[in-house]
Amino acid sequence: MRDLDSGFDTWKAALTRAHSSCRQTAQATGTMGSMFRSEEVSLVQLFLPTAAAYTCVSQLGELGLVEFRDLNASVSAFQRRFVVDVRRCEELEKTFTFLQEEVWRAGLALPPPEGGLPAPPPRDLLRIREETDRLAQELREVRKNQQALRAQRHELQLHAAVLGQGQGPQLAATHTDGPSERTPLLQSPGGPHQDLRVNFVAGAVEPHKAAALERLLWRACRGFLIASFRETEQQLEDPVTGEPATWMTFLISYWGEQIGQKIRKITDCFHCHVFPFEEQEEARQGALQQLRQQSHELGEVLGETERFLSQVLGRVRQLLPPWQVQIRKMKAVYLALNQCSVSATHKCLIAEAWCAARDLPTLQQALLESSREAGVSAVVHRIPCRDMPPTLIRTTRFTTSFQGIVDAYGVGRYQEVNPAPYTIITFPFLFAVMFGDVGHGLLMFLFALAMVLAEDQPAVKSAKNEIWRTFFSGRYLLLLMGLFSIYTGFIYNECFSRATVIFPSGWSVAAMANQSGWSDAFLAEHPLLALDPNVTGVFQGPYPFGIDPIWSLAVNHLSFLNSFKMKMSVILGVTHMAFGVVLGVFNHVHFGQWHRLLLETLPELVFLLGLFGYLVFLVCYKWLRVSAASATSAPSILIHFINMFLFSRSPTNRPLFPGQEAVQSALVVLALATVPVLLLGTPLFLHRKHRRHLKRRQAGQLQDEVKTGLLDSTDSSVAGWGSDEEKAGCSEDQEEAKFVLSEVLMHQAIHTIEFCLGCISNTASYLRLWALSLAHAQLSEVLWAMVMRVGLGMGREMGVVAVALVPIFAAFAVMTVAILLVMEGLSAFLHALRLHWVEFQNKFYSGTGYKLNPFTFAMEEE
Repeated sequence: MRDLDSGFDTWKAALTRAHSSCRQTAQATGTMGSMFRSEEVSLVQLFLPTAAAYTCVSQLGELGLVEFRDLNASVSAFQRRFVVDVRRCEELEKTFTFLQEEVWRAGLALPPPEGGLPAPPPRDLLRIREETDRLAQELREVRKNQQALRAQRHELQLHAAVLGQGQGPQLAATHTDGPSERTPLLQSPGGPHQDLRVNFVAGAVEPHKAAALERLLWRACRGFLIASFRETEQQLEDPVTGEPATWMTFLISYWGEQIGQKIRKITDCFHCHVFPFEEQEEARQGALQQLRQQSHELGEVLGETERFLSQVLGRVRQLLPPWQVQIRKMKAVYLALNQCSVSATHKCLIAEAWCAARDLPTLQQALLESSREAGVSAVVHRIPCRDMPPTLIRTTRFTTSFQGIVDAYGVGRYQEVNPAPYTIITFPFLFAVMFGDVGHGLLMFLFALAMVLAEDQPAVKSAKNEIWRTFFSGRYLLLLMGLFSIYTGFIYNECFSRATVIFPSGWSVAAMANQSGWSDAFLAEHPLLALDPNVTGVFQGPYPFGIDPIWSLAVNHLSFLNSFKMKMSVILGVTHMAFGVVLGVFNHVHFGQWHRLLLETLPELVFLLGLFGYLVFLVCYKWLRVSAASATSAPSILIHFINMFLFSRSPTNRPLFPGQEAVQSALVVLALATVPVLLLGTPLFLHRKHRRHLKRRQAGQLQDEVKTGLLDSTDSSVAGWGSDEEKAGCSEDQEEAKFVLSEVLMHQAIHTIEFCLGCISNTASYLRLWALSLAHAQLSEVLWAMVMRVGLGMGREMGVVAVALVPIFAAFAVMTVAILLVMEGLSAFLHALRLHWVEFQNKFYSGTGYKLNPFTFAMEEE
């Protein structure tokens, strides 16, 4: 056991030296290494003088370097130091919202704020507040006056419309429609109602209420009235909304005071506008002339009011955008200051923040410049931390979309291997395997290229359409997906489902016809002809690049592509998974988990490559060793693979190479032997390491107790804090203290079962490359056969080439974009996403971290 430990220590020391040299090389390369692994992030403590704290935090917001930690988590938000300042900013934001709504109400838009506006000093808050309140008060008063003037003008217009109705039909003739059945033939010479005179009620009502008003008046007054309803000739402007609206004017004549009271109550219930109505024509003409004059005067006053309102709104549009940005920045500064604690002397604020190690000199310089006017410099120093730091990976325009794919699965742990650099190649390639077509890939590439070329245009960047913004954010991803689809399309030799003859075919029909002696009778009886590669001169060699175009004419074209794409999917899948397991090595080496290299990574590689790597070997070996002459008696790889697990042999399926059965049995036994190593290796090693640590701790405590007894010390608790605990640090010490063997065994058992079963299911999952590729090719073939082939054939029959092909080609183009590019592209994208998240990243990537969210004003300016 000691020899094993010494050998393990020697191997560990060698790997440590190699790892340190690799880290030095990576550091020498600059910031490029941050793409492969998150940057080093440190916890820093800031001592900010009280007089310069606001300026320092404001400068940090402009730079966006640090993420503040809340040191007052146990303090209520209403009990913090700068809560009054935050409330003032929130009250100003409410006033800003009112001003912004008034600008939008007038049909105007706020101009974008000028860039580079700093957070205003605290003394400017009172000035901004006073000017904002003054503008808001002016707007309220002007709006109130405008509403009052519009309401008065509306009343005058309605009154004029009502008086204009009275000049139409003769009022006395409205009830002389002739005698009715109930009219007595002889009128009484006198009676109690002979002195009653006709009275009028005139007004206006909304059109949707007119019918109900007329019915209710008739029923309530039992017909003792005459009502006339008429629409206004011109639409009147609504005083509230400003929209043109039609009104119904009415004129009601009645007899008797009681009926008049009923009519007035009913019109009040319907919120009618009732106006005085003169019986004499001359009096109505005079009133109408006076109303028009008053309406004209009100229009002039209203015009002056609206001009003054436009001036006030102009000042608001000029001042509001910079104020909004500045107050949001000020509020953000005070919220950040609320996360700081106050020193015992109340002379400085203490803050803790996460910062990238490479940004520490910039942070120190910024704080020195910001605190120079206060006379006391701000201090920054790194402090040890027990928490896992946040993850910081800097991205560019090109890498943002690929990093977003990885982060959608989960943000990586601190300094964990980042899959994004490898996803830049593997994701578009796996997508292209399922989407391989030169024509479709070229359309996608040109669409993405147009977005890339126009990415700096303001109109493109500020577009609000959500679908467009989704495509625009992934323009570089679409660019590579289209480029790789062109590449795989050349391999499949498909362009809109048609084969292209770039190079001469490797098959010769002439040689087959000359040596086979095909006669006219033979050709008439056999519509399908077979090309025998064993005949001399028929097969002249493989096609230089991709699939030979003659296969597009073959009857067994689909069977050939099935075999080729299925085996290709297995090879790509096993290679992709093995690459993911290898990437886990860099995680183990970086975090110093050397035991996992021997107890996890090595068994995983042996299990994966011993079973499914051997399957890939069989496929490649059969491609290279079996010729056309021996193709009819070639053994079945599937039967060999099944017999491998059953430890049996098939008499009719000859081996591919000598000693194949022994090799297969050895690989299965070796793969099964790695399962207990993978299951028990890491838990037993950690358990042994934990026991050794406990023994060292007990020995250290015993020595401290002996020293304490010799020195007659009474404070044994202080002596118990030994140097080992100081060197151990917080994270490792906590892991040792919380080590529970049963939990580690359970976790490792889950990992072992997931990996072993996942190797089988994940390998089968990569067959989706085969299925989606065939589905895309067949959909392209069906679309060509059902649309374009029909159109081209129709041109020969009818003699109409151009006229017939224009709508047919338009339909073909629309269906190609809608079905093959959008629907099939989205399907292939989702399947490629699943292969990266489930089959690839789970081999080495945990995704349990959290992003560094720096305090920055960039979002406030947007």
